[in-house]
Amino acid sequence: MTVRLLPCGRRAVLVEIDDVLGFQAAVTSLGLAGVEELVPAARTLLVRFDPAVTDADRLGSALRAVSPVDSTVSASAEVVIPVVYDGEDLAEVASDAGLPVEAVVARHSAGSYVSAFCGFAPGFAYLSGLDSALHVSRRSSPRTRIPAGSVAIAGEYSAVYPSASPGGWRLLGRTDVPVWDVERDPPNLLPPGTRVRFREVP
Repeated sequence: MTVRLLPCGRRAVLVEIDDVLGFQAAVTSLGLAGVEELVPAARTLLVRFDPAVTDADRLGSALRAVSPVDSTVSASAEVVIPVVYDGEDLAEVASDAGLPVEAVVARHSAGSYVSAFCGFAPGFAYLSGLDSALHVSRRSSPRTRIPAGSVAIAGEYSAVYPSASPGGWRLLGRTDVPVWDVERDPPNLLPPGTRVRFREVP
């Protein structure tokens, strides 16, 4: 396992590693002194720390000794999202993948996904685990407005748009499940590490 550490200001270290969620789970379980926040991304983990408790050198030494652990969560933490597969890009995705529309729906809804990290907008979870046959590029021309609840794919990820926003992901369908709700505690339905399944509904 190769771990690369990069300084990130006076209060953080950026860890470059392949198994981000496994590394995050291991760091969390260790309870390293001074660590205040862990922020996962696609291939990195930002570790924010309190400089009154530790420093980048001491924390770096501890992080280099960390081995990723199984980050699998219990089945009770799995979120099932019902989807009406009628998205504007469904036929185009099927054409690009060389599959019938029904096969795209079947492959997408059969996947077992994990919220790898959140970004772009509050509650926008990048869900890893997309069938490789459905790895398609973003649209060449983004839409100016995608409705909240749109279920989409781009590259190796799937996602549910938490709010109406511009976007270039390919739209497969829609759901009524609010993945971001400021009235809910916590507001984010799909924080990193959450297991997700999509279920086709009429």
